[in-house]
Amino acid sequence: MLDRSDFAANQGIVSRNGDVFDHRELPASLSKLLIFVTCTFYSIPKHMDTDAIGDLVDKLKAVQNDNVEDQDEYDDVDDDDEEEEHEPITLGFVDKPKNKWSLQRQYFPSKAGGVPAWLDPLNIPSGGSFVCDICGDPLQFLLQVYAPTEKETAFHRMLFVFMCPSMKCLLRDQHEQWKHHPEKPSRSVKVFRCQLPCVNPFYSQECPQYNESHKPAGSGAVLCDWCGTWKGDKLCSSCRQARYCSEKHQVMSWRAGHKIACPLMQISSPVSGSNKSGTTSFESRKVGSKNLWPEFEIIIEDESEDNRDTSEENTLSNSLISRTRADDTMNSIFDNFQRDADKKSWASFQECIDKAPEQVLRYYRNTNVKPIWPVSSGRPSNADIPRCSYCSGPMCCEFQILPQLLYYFGVDNEVDSLDWASIVVYACEASCNASLPYKHEFAWVQIYSPSTAL
Repeated sequence: MLDRSDFAANQGIVSRNGDVFDHRELPASLSKLLIFVTCTFYSIPKHMDTDAIGDLVDKLKAVQNDNVEDQDEYDDVDDDDEEEEHEPITLGFVDKPKNKWSLQRQYFPSKAGGVPAWLDPLNIPSGGSFVCDICGDPLQFLLQVYAPTEKETAFHRMLFVFMCPSMKCLLRDQHEQWKHHPEKPSRSVKVFRCQLPCVNPFYSQECPQYNESHKPAGSGAVLCDWCGTWKGDKLCSSCRQARYCSEKHQVMSWRAGHKIACPLMQISSPVSGSNKSGTTSFESRKVGSKNLWPEFEIIIEDESEDNRDTSEENTLSNSLISRTRADDTMNSIFDNFQRDADKKSWASFQECIDKAPEQVLRYYRNTNVKPIWPVSSGRPSNADIPRCSYCSGPMCCEFQILPQLLYYFGVDNEVDSLDWASIVVYACEASCNASLPYKHEFAWVQIYSPSTAL
C-alpha cells in the first residue's frame, strides 16, 4: 500500500491500541488455531511454566534446518526465501474508525467489513460479476486496499475483495483454481481493480478536507437496500422505492420487515436523494442486512516500524488464558501436521507472524518479498498464476490476507464455518488501463484441513 501525501493523509502510520483478546475454545482447524495462537501467545504470564513452549520452539528451529530438499515442485516460487526474510514490507492492522465518515469513498480508505467505498461509484460491477459462481448468491464485501501507483492513469487505485461466506463454496473454489486458466472459472472469491487519473468526474484535484462536511463530486449508483454493496437495479413493485441487487436480497428484506414497511412507504414521499435514473447524490442509505462483517479501518504500518509492547507488565495485565490451555494450544500445533514439509512451512510462517501477531494483511507490490504460507500443501507454482486477462501481461503478488481477520469478524468456530489459511491477491503488474471501470484480478486461496494430511 502506498501513501499519497495529498490524497491519502489518513493512510499514515497510526498507533494501535492494546486490545485484549477474549479466548474461545481450541479451534478445530489450522487457520483458527493460528488465530488463537497469534492472538494469545504474547499474553502468557511470565510466571507460567514455559517448558512446553520452549520445547515447541526447539522443534520449530530443528525443522527449519531439516528437509532442505523437500517440496521441490515449489522451488520456482519460493527459492529466495532466505534472502528475502529481512526486507521490510507494509503490514495492515484493523481498528475501529474514530469517525465513521472517514471510511467514505472521498477519503480513499483502506477498510475491511461493512460495505465497500467504491472508487468509481457509478459503474459498479453488475451482471454475473457480483455473484458467487458456485451458489449464485451475491458476494459479500471482505476488504479494500488503496494502492495508487506512479502511473498517470492510476493516480487513484483501489483493489476490492469479495467472497461468498459459505465454506462449501470456498472448498469448491479451491478445486476450481487448480484448473489451469479455464475460460469461465467458477469462483467464490473475486477481486476487482479500479483506477482513476488525477482529473476525473468523481473527485477534486485538491486535497480532501478531513471533516464530515467534505462531500465527493458527482453522483453514485443507488445501492441495494439489503446489502448496501451492489447496484439496486430491482425495484419493489409495490412501494416503488426499495431497491435490491437480486431476488434473494429482496426476499430476505421482505421477511425481515419490508412486508410491514412497504405499505407505509407507498403513502410517504419518495426517498431523498434518489431519482428515476438510478443514481443518488449521497451514500448514507441504511442497510437492512445484519449479516455483514463488522466494519474496520485498515491501519498501515511499516514492518520495520512496528513496535509491540511485550513488557512483563503488559503481558500480565493482558493475560486471559490459563497455563493448561496455553500449553495444550502450543503443543497441539504439531498434532495438526503429518508431514515435515508442513512443519517447516509453519515454522517459517510463525516466525514472520510473531513480529506483529495482530496483522491481517501483508502488502508485497514493489518488493522482492513473497507470500508466507502456513503449510506447504496448496501453494501455487508460477504456472498456476494466470496472465492479465486484459493486456496479457504478467501478474504480480499485490497483497496477502491472513486468517486473523476471521477473528476480528467474529466468525463462529464451527467445523463448517468460513475458514482459510491464506488468500493471496495477484494483480496486473502494469496496472493496465482496460476499458472496464472494474477489472477482474486473481485470488489464490489456500485452505488446510488436518484430514487432508492423514
